[in-house]
Amino acid sequence: MRIKTIFDISKPGRKAYTINETFLKAPAIEFLPSSYMREKPAELPEVSEVEMVRHYINLSRKNYGVDTGFYPLGSCTMKYNPKVNEAAAALPGFAHVHPYISDAYSQGALEIIYLMQNMLCAIFGMDAFTLQPAAGAHGEFTGLLLIKAYHKERGDDNRRLMLVPDSSHGTNPASAHLSGFKIVQVASNDKGLVDVSDLKSKLSPDIAGIMMTNPNTLGLFEEEIAEIAELVHDAGGLLYYDGANANAIVERARPGEMGFDVLHLNLHKTFSTPHGGGGPGSGPVGVKEHLKDYLPKPIVEYDEVGGFYYYDDPPMSIGRVKSFYGNFGVIVRAFIYLRMLGAAGLKKVSEGAVLNARYLMENLKGDYWLKYDRPCMHEFVLSACRQKDQCGVRALDIAKQLLDMGYHPPTVYFPLIVPEALMIEPTETESVDTLDMFIEAMKEIARIAKEDPEYLHGAPRKMPVRRLDDVRAARQIDVKWTPRVSE
Repeated sequence: MRIKTIFDISKPGRKAYTINETFLKAPAIEFLPSSYMREKPAELPEVSEVEMVRHYINLSRKNYGVDTGFYPLGSCTMKYNPKVNEAAAALPGFAHVHPYISDAYSQGALEIIYLMQNMLCAIFGMDAFTLQPAAGAHGEFTGLLLIKAYHKERGDDNRRLMLVPDSSHGTNPASAHLSGFKIVQVASNDKGLVDVSDLKSKLSPDIAGIMMTNPNTLGLFEEEIAEIAELVHDAGGLLYYDGANANAIVERARPGEMGFDVLHLNLHKTFSTPHGGGGPGSGPVGVKEHLKDYLPKPIVEYDEVGGFYYYDDPPMSIGRVKSFYGNFGVIVRAFIYLRMLGAAGLKKVSEGAVLNARYLMENLKGDYWLKYDRPCMHEFVLSACRQKDQCGVRALDIAKQLLDMGYHPPTVYFPLIVPEALMIEPTETESVDTLDMFIEAMKEIARIAKEDPEYLHGAPRKMPVRRLDDVRAARQIDVKWTPRVSE
């Protein structure tokens, strides 16, 4: 079933507006050059007001998000966003301030940025932060440029190798390559953690650093992180922390104390600002003291004598990485979230995220294969290998059936080191009732896989469209309406 566009319901002569006759008699706009004037009327849909309203309301009801249901998307933290954050970001002093207004007239906005920098330093054990990067991968790119600038300033231009664990986020090797590094993969051991012996074999004078996240993408805490940090530092490299999802560690552990030199965060994940739909996001980057002077310019500083917030440029800055000063509205949302929760509240966030993930894992590992059967942190990775081998049902079939049962499916086929992966993250915002219903749905799918696998091959049946050709959709992207040629 094809979803109708507003052009499909268009009928000549219908309209949803009335133009004042005075406006129609007004003189033509003479200051516009003729090259900007249309030669023929715009091909706009012709619909009545009620048709237009119903069309867009019905489209909105097809959307799925954290405000409509459970969204256990592993690695991406799709958790509920408190609406008070939205109200604060919409205040005129924040929403309407021009990004190029002088410091004197933007003290409130600069104070938010300054305080946010300091709060993030305290939470993650860093010495300085920039809030300029627009999103996670942008933060990765920025952090890697800082590592590159650091080595260059020290005369270590030969350091062009970046170590990346095989359990890393998919953007890690992409960001490293874009930054001019050559990727060297580090294997995982039988616990799902970085194989220290493999790491040792790949250390050399050409190593610029290693990109890690902890807990890692399997949701497991890297128990040997102190030894890894010492090995990499002794080899002259730096440690990069992918903090895209920090739900498990806020007010529990600090990457700066684990030995990491630079990290990025996703405010649109851990700090509960809107996530998905293409943005906007925010990917702050924090550094230890030895990288502070390379941060993107400008940084917000505070003059304690004059009581004045102002922009300042680090002396060896890599330059701007974003126009203006990042996505300010997202920063405001995260700021409100942090101030309302405080340290005690953040500690409960990490407790809830870990507890919910472990509850789901323990209840589902009997029905699905768990490659790394160890206490998880904020997320865990099941496998549909058992269903595939015994019934011919794959992770994709399970994901499609979940759609028909009213749930957004988890991340599938990632990380790559787990075959038929189902990566699940419940977040701390879900109740035990929601988790129990999801467990019941997953167990029901496991039962159907044994009794009627063909049924799962035909899922979904209740969605606006059935199963799509994913490869064709990725290679032949069609997101633009094209007028039909008149017969």
